[in-house]
Amino acid sequence: MRRADGRTAGRAVGGCVAITLFLSGGPPVRLSAQDTSAIDRGVRVGIIYRPGVRPGLVVLPAKNPILDSVRAIIARDLDYSDRFELITLPGGDSLHVSAAAPAARAAPAAPRSSGRSASPSERQGGPASPGLNYPLYQALGADFAVALGVMADSALVSVHDVAAAGVRREYRAWLPPLKDPRFRLAVHRLSDRILEATLGLPGIAATRILFVMDGKVDMIDQDGADKKLASSTDHQAMSPAWGSDGRRFAYMEFWAGRGQLFVQDLATGKRGAVATTGHALDFTPAFSPDGKTLAFSRATDEGTDVYTVNIKDNCCLQRLTVGRFSDNLSPAYSPDGQRIAFVSTRAGSPQIYVMAADGTDQQLFAPFDYGATGASFAPDWSPDGQSVAFHRDVGGTYQVFVLDVRTRVVRQLTSVGRNEDPTWAPDSRHLCFVSDRAGYRQLWIVDVETGRIRSLLPQSGARLPAWSPRIPEAPASNP
Repeated sequence: MRRADGRTAGRAVGGCVAITLFLSGGPPVRLSAQDTSAIDRGVRVGIIYRPGVRPGLVVLPAKNPILDSVRAIIARDLDYSDRFELITLPGGDSLHVSAAAPAARAAPAAPRSSGRSASPSERQGGPASPGLNYPLYQALGADFAVALGVMADSALVSVHDVAAAGVRREYRAWLPPLKDPRFRLAVHRLSDRILEATLGLPGIAATRILFVMDGKVDMIDQDGADKKLASSTDHQAMSPAWGSDGRRFAYMEFWAGRGQLFVQDLATGKRGAVATTGHALDFTPAFSPDGKTLAFSRATDEGTDVYTVNIKDNCCLQRLTVGRFSDNLSPAYSPDGQRIAFVSTRAGSPQIYVMAADGTDQQLFAPFDYGATGASFAPDWSPDGQSVAFHRDVGGTYQVFVLDVRTRVVRQLTSVGRNEDPTWAPDSRHLCFVSDRAGYRQLWIVDVETGRIRSLLPQSGARLPAWSPRIPEAPASNP
């Protein structure tokens, strides 16, 4: 296949494939998140943000050591959701502001089975907790207050509606021990339930991000904690991708100069090779939404093309593109499974194209000006189906762009430093991407509505992130 310039090698594979996957370009948009200024952790950039637009929320102090950890994680999760103004209580414990422990309310024992977390018991509505100082919270600008308690091995969460001076919803969920590797994910799920109880929206706290560092695939929570190795230690790995159910992921490993695709179960860590791959250089896998099909790129002496394989039955290899010495790669399914966005060099410069899932109706997707618009790579379809993110060369450096699927309008999202390989959160509002804006390549997260940007992983060398769907409460192995 044709080699790309070294600056465009984003999702490159070995010496044979040097191709980046970034967002498409176009005129800067009315994207409120367009970033135009210096960036610090947790600082909103490129917009004038008016405090008070978002509802105020306070997470009440907790004196139990375990609850202190729970409170810290929940407060950070809700802050990173970018949907609340988190309120810090003045004077700390000197004010009598904490609610009576939710544990005072009798609740049925949380079910336990196989050592896995049970679905939280839930109660909606109810009277105010004794001692909760609603007028004070209201004066501090809080619309909601979250109180934490503990009973045996269960966490008890009360979500208070400050204006209504009552409990909006209560949850009870089994918590693993503090040192248990499942502890953080259990708390993240509580954060998502609080968001659902307050605003009626699904959260992204219980999600993880795969990425490549030092030739291996690692995994990290969306809040930047609990980094761990996900791939094998024996071979170099690249191109991580999540299944739509959040129970498994795929990636490529180098074997004797070839690219072998593997599918790995999140809960058990067991993995299996995709039988029809490994005979060539196969990379950039992408699951279909129903989980039955894996699309991927295959590089040969004649170029690179997009293939699919039935991973349920390990059969039925199908070639979707015929490049004839051009390159077609980096497939990304639409959420309904009907279309696939991909990169093609058929017009000369790599650009974002789209086709039906069976390979028919191939056409340009992200508009570009021939000879003026730079190369485009790494399409990623938003979970709501409305946008495709990618990166594009702008004046010799990569920037993240967003394509409106309905209007085909392309909008530039970033402008500071080199930015590439965007991946959508399941809320279709946050993007994780690679940027050298701090002086070296690391992972960042941006809220495309407010423009708030934060560093996810300050370590150097991270690339090719892939944001998970919401992690299921009881992951199970797939046959």
